[in-house]
Amino acid sequence: MSSTPPTVAEPVAALSRHGVSVWLDDLSRDLVRSGDLAGLVGRGVVGVTSNPTIFASALAKGTAYEEQVRELVGQGASVEEAVTALTTTDVREACDVLADVYTATDGRDGRVSLEVDPRLAHDTAATIEQAKALAATVDRPNLMIKIPATVEGLPAVTAVLAAGISVNVTLIFSLDRYRAVLNAWLDGLERAQEAGVDVSGIHSVASFFVSRVDAAVDKRLDEHDDEAAKALRGQAAVANARLAYQAFEEALASTRWRDLEAAGASPQRPLWASTGVKDPSYPDTKYVVDLVAPQTVNTMPGSTFAATEDHAEVAGDTVRDTYDEAARVLDGVERLGIGYLDVVTALEKDGVAKFEASWTELLETVEQAMDEVRGSGHQEEHA
Repeated sequence: MSSTPPTVAEPVAALSRHGVSVWLDDLSRDLVRSGDLAGLVGRGVVGVTSNPTIFASALAKGTAYEEQVRELVGQGASVEEAVTALTTTDVREACDVLADVYTATDGRDGRVSLEVDPRLAHDTAATIEQAKALAATVDRPNLMIKIPATVEGLPAVTAVLAAGISVNVTLIFSLDRYRAVLNAWLDGLERAQEAGVDVSGIHSVASFFVSRVDAAVDKRLDEHDDEAAKALRGQAAVANARLAYQAFEEALASTRWRDLEAAGASPQRPLWASTGVKDPSYPDTKYVVDLVAPQTVNTMPGSTFAATEDHAEVAGDTVRDTYDEAARVLDGVERLGIGYLDVVTALEKDGVAKFEASWTELLETVEQAMDEVRGSGHQEEHA
């Protein structure tokens, strides 16, 4: 008999049975303090991811942050310090909401992700320093630090994992970069083990971005007025992700992993990110039902989660045994002159740039809020 609570919709329960953890790609103070996040946990959400875009949107809306902004102004905090205080408060409170899930799953789920400043994406040392500082500030065992999978980010991933901090490696678009992420993860666990760190307490996910691949490839396919191009629309992203899962399975078959597994380590699960469809002609749950596989995470915006609850048809594993077909899709795209390397390189560059822009927007929003407090004279008095 299933132990799934009756409040969990059958499609979400089916994902869980097939080894998929559902995480929410959204976080705000209102979501946490209103009880809505706890309600979503009761409906099958077992983790939360955040990013600079999500925080910028949250800070720009409503009044939930006003009291803390006044306190920070009274304390003489800089804008950078205020942003850190505001975002880490949200993450800490979300971690507390998910603490029971974390305990019940032995750390596998119940996770909340917090990203390092995206402006550090090409600075290894600064990324490591900030990752450690954020982990200490949040001070919750179910925190995951998000580090972008840039070339400079990879050694930071290794170093932060080696320090015993759980990591969400983000902005992965290419298969080669994903294999490098897997290697950085194994390196980190091996270094942690050598340093006497208990590897059983270190968890990691690799955020492989999905819908943005289709958006980029489909745009180029639409420049070809032929049936071969039309037939490939909406297929590249799922094919790319399925081949990433093949690389994941290969990593778990390695001697390196088996040695770490024997020491109590947990696998770095693939996390399907950017799963909200960009093309409205595609089903809302396309990147959910087409990417079902054991030991995966699907992080969904609220609209995709609601659509999954309402009408997703989760038939079972839709990833394994599809590798040949997936390879044929990417080969077909290449034959039309759409270079895979060109697409994924541009997507990574654009992804970092978008997060940097969102971070700048976040800083500007907080600075404006602090200026308003100073101008109104309503800041808190501190001895």
